Amino acid sequence: MCGICGLASKHGAADRERLREMSATLVHRGPDSDGALVDGPVGIACRRLSIIDIQGGDQPISNEDGTVHVVQNGEIYNYLELRAELASCGHRFATRCDTEVLVHLYEELGPAFAERLRGMFAIAIWDAGRRRLVLARDRYGIKPLYYRDTSGELEFASELRALPRGEIDPDAVEAFLAFNSVPAPYSIFRETRKLPPGHVLVWEDGAVTIERYSRPAPEAASDVRNEDAEELAEELRARLRDSVRAHLIADVPVGVLLSGGVDSSLLAALAAQESGEAVHTFSIGFEERSFDELDDARSVAERYGTVHEELVVRPDAALLLPTLAETFDEPFADSSALPTYLVSELASQHVKVALSGEGADELFGGYYTYAADLLAMRVGGLAPLARPLVERLPTSTRKASLDYKAKRFVRGAGLPSLERHHAWKEIFAPDARAELTGHRSAFDPVGLLRERFQQTEGADLLARLQDVDVGTYLVDDLLVRTDRASMAHSLEARVPYLDPLVTGLAFALPTKLKVRGLRKKLLLRKAAAPLLPRRIVYGRKRGFSIPAAAWLRGDLEPFARDVLSTDTLRRQGFFEPGPVTRLIDRHVAGEEDLSRQLWGLLSFTLWHEQHVERRPGPLREPRIAEAVAV
Repeated sequence: MCGICGLASKHGAADRERLREMSATLVHRGPDSDGALVDGPVGIACRRLSIIDIQGGDQPISNEDGTVHVVQNGEIYNYLELRAELASCGHRFATRCDTEVLVHLYEELGPAFAERLRGMFAIAIWDAGRRRLVLARDRYGIKPLYYRDTSGELEFASELRALPRGEIDPDAVEAFLAFNSVPAPYSIFRETRKLPPGHVLVWEDGAVTIERYSRPAPEAASDVRNEDAEELAEELRARLRDSVRAHLIADVPVGVLLSGGVDSSLLAALAAQESGEAVHTFSIGFEERSFDELDDARSVAERYGTVHEELVVRPDAALLLPTLAETFDEPFADSSALPTYLVSELASQHVKVALSGEGADELFGGYYTYAADLLAMRVGGLAPLARPLVERLPTSTRKASLDYKAKRFVRGAGLPSLERHHAWKEIFAPDARAELTGHRSAFDPVGLLRERFQQTEGADLLARLQDVDVGTYLVDDLLVRTDRASMAHSLEARVPYLDPLVTGLAFALPTKLKVRGLRKKLLLRKAAAPLLPRRIVYGRKRGFSIPAAAWLRGDLEPFARDVLSTDTLRRQGFFEPGPVTRLIDRHVAGEEDLSRQLWGLLSFTLWHEQHVERRPGPLREPRIAEAVAV
């Protein structure tokens, strides 16, 4: 795990000082060592977090004659197999690390090398002989890669903070208000873009081409797996075991971020069985009992004899919001970033690598929205009749409250399938965005979802909607959250569910083995049943969600009103003060749960203060308030 950056110029030699400045902003991603190469028009650099071949794996790494050079952020899990294959072709290796495999694989296959990789990665290869710079991002978008291509000049980096800021993109702001994150290929700045998952970018003499090398997708409805559920559960368990075994490869201690739900608990169980030493587990809890899941996490830890650490988060921890705004170099408003940040800091005090459960919900049908999608197909036409009654339900602050779900359901149930699926998760609808910004944008963020949805015609509807989430919500929200929160503490987070062995089976499952009625993740739960307590296997969905609604009606209200003050909003010039104040008033009065909307506005405003109104630099030394640890 590392941070990488680089630049290429059509007009002359690469700027060494600029490369050094870029690398310095990424020190939190790789505090163990740094390295750089400048060769004519191209410079590449790496900040290394040493995981495999600690002594010999410093980057950049070159081939035998020094004509091909590579820097990598991530891990290649099939590097031993690739190394043996390449050695048989005559390639010589000077290290034991996975990164060295990349230069030799590139020598054999050129830019198509990425197709052979099993892992999470953002890679830059400078081919000095061909004067070609190649960038590649893993097929699931686990590792980030930003680039800026202007007038023959290319700059790239693992994080946006290493690149020039430029002008804020109004379309990105519109998308942020819809999704609470900025979706690829956009970034918050107009001239900077994200390389999409499964794509390779090639720069040659100032010209850039981008091509997709991989697109994991659901099988057509006629090709789904229809074997016996028990057989498929056994196969899934075996595939997950193989993935966890691969993700445990490291020369440093490995732990598990354990929420207490079935996804992370299954990873902890398999890791404990496959590891040759006691596994560390790390959990977050809350004083609000409806959000606290420490008891379940503790039971898994006791069952498998893990070295277990816990943290209880109290409302004053939300005052870390400015720190989160500094950590996330784009506006990012998933409130679960707060506990993810804290549990990552807790884990980083004990291990350098931690397994995390991202991807299981999207792959195996873990969200209530999927159950709602299927229900709406049968009863969606009745939603307008029920809406007046449902809208009068009192607002609850409890986790996954019935009133919140019911209101969302009746508001979206009558829409077409994709728009309905989005409506249940939408933060600000078009009318609300227009009121907030004072104008109606011609850009429709849902178009990004429609484009993805159209690519899977022929698959079951639920599989198509899951695929939309895999390519958008998972990439642009959950994986961003986990990458930035973990790397802020120099912790490598690995995601075993996002492995071709696992996704290959998940994309081939029929709907009946994923969601039936209100029951979700049917096959995954069946696979987990022999390894975990029943209450965890069949319990409600878990996760690092927080009691944001209650906090914003209580201890966090003064902070929210101060951050979203009329003076601040007018100074920044993005949101109208009147609508924002009305949102706060309605939420505090209990008229509606508007916590996701308010969290988004808080996050954007704080981000603007940190990254636009003053010059960003390396992350400050992270700290956690002693008051929130137990």
